[in-house]
Amino acid sequence: MRAGRSAMAVWAVAAAVYLVAVVHRTSLGVAGVEAVERFSLGATGLAMFSVMQLAVYAGLQIPAGQAVDRFGPRALLTTGAAVMAAGQGLLAIADDVPTALGARALLGGGDAAIFISACRLIAERFPARRIPVMVQVTGLVGQSGQIVSALAVAWVLHTEGWQAAFGTLALVGVAATVAAAVGLAPRPAVPGERAARERFVPAVRAAALPAGTRLGYWTHFLTPFSFNVVALLWGVPFFVTAQGRTPGEASLLLTAMTVSAITAGPLIGHWTSRHPLRRSWVVLASATATLAVWVTLLVPSTPRPLGQLVVFAVVIGAGGPVSLVGIDFARTFTSMDRLGTATGFVNTGGFTSTIAGVLAVGVVLELVSPPGTTSYSLDAYRLAFAVLLVPWVVGVVGVLRSRRRTRRYLADAGTPVPPLREALRRPRGA
Repeated sequence: MRAGRSAMAVWAVAAAVYLVAVVHRTSLGVAGVEAVERFSLGATGLAMFSVMQLAVYAGLQIPAGQAVDRFGPRALLTTGAAVMAAGQGLLAIADDVPTALGARALLGGGDAAIFISACRLIAERFPARRIPVMVQVTGLVGQSGQIVSALAVAWVLHTEGWQAAFGTLALVGVAATVAAAVGLAPRPAVPGERAARERFVPAVRAAALPAGTRLGYWTHFLTPFSFNVVALLWGVPFFVTAQGRTPGEASLLLTAMTVSAITAGPLIGHWTSRHPLRRSWVVLASATATLAVWVTLLVPSTPRPLGQLVVFAVVIGAGGPVSLVGIDFARTFTSMDRLGTATGFVNTGGFTSTIAGVLAVGVVLELVSPPGTTSYSLDAYRLAFAVLLVPWVVGVVGVLRSRRRTRRYLADAGTPVPPLREALRRPRGA
């Protein structure tokens, strides 16, 4: 289908809903200190708030993907926005841990279908050559929600308080729900719709079977979790209490992460569009750079200069858009009628690694700190963040193994991956 004005208008609504979803998703990242005080939490308790949201999100990815295949993006975007608004409203009035955990579960459940619905909408309405760039631009729009959290939400929280901040977010969620219901057109007909009505397990097995889709899963597992662990929960406490930075400087570092993601996204989309047989090199380069900045941050036993923290933020920020290369792998190796399910499968990768990272950091912080501590030392954070090496190694091994199998499949199908030098001489990667 040609990407005319109507396609761009529909995409703009979906992207706006996704932006609001990211604001909801990351709002706790700027309220960690306030949450500790409001609910009398330790590190593990605070981590459970994010783990609850992420676990529900990850657990619903594949069911949500199949629902997108069956009911279309409009229904899922509208429903997801409404559920997230309800979650923020409940969090605004919560004054005990069980209620707050329930609110975070609603946020994760509503969020589960938002991005994969936007990706399905792009695949339905834009030509193939534009899809990688449009997915990255969607990610770019969504990542700007992190800036809204780091600046606007933090400002309302610190000036007006907890209820005003999260109550306002609930109202914004209601506006996003109305926009999705009114502004999204019904989906076009998709050939082979019967596949979307298969039973759950056979549908998931068929969507996840291609080696390229599994490469997408491991790509998404490997590249975004450092960004998520810092942005969703541990960044502000680490920068303020362990690195000695002011709340304003911590917000600056979160903003630098987001600006990096916004800048890198279109460049990555352009590369993957021009060199479709070289997408995994971007993934491995990002993983290598991420490991390097973690090592330079954690090996020294003293707080790091602000400039080094900015470099750290910029490098891990780029991991967010690199993870969307995994979504592009799913699109390449999946038929349209199963694309939502395949995208949901791939999207579980990054949130599985993020859940493991967020929870592991919280557990280690409590294990290495005196009982009752709520403000953790630099040495404690150095040990806690070191455990992120485990999901990094698992992800790299998964990418390398899946890449080898995918290349074998392409060779058997008559599309061998050429040497890198030859691929760069032929911009389309043919």
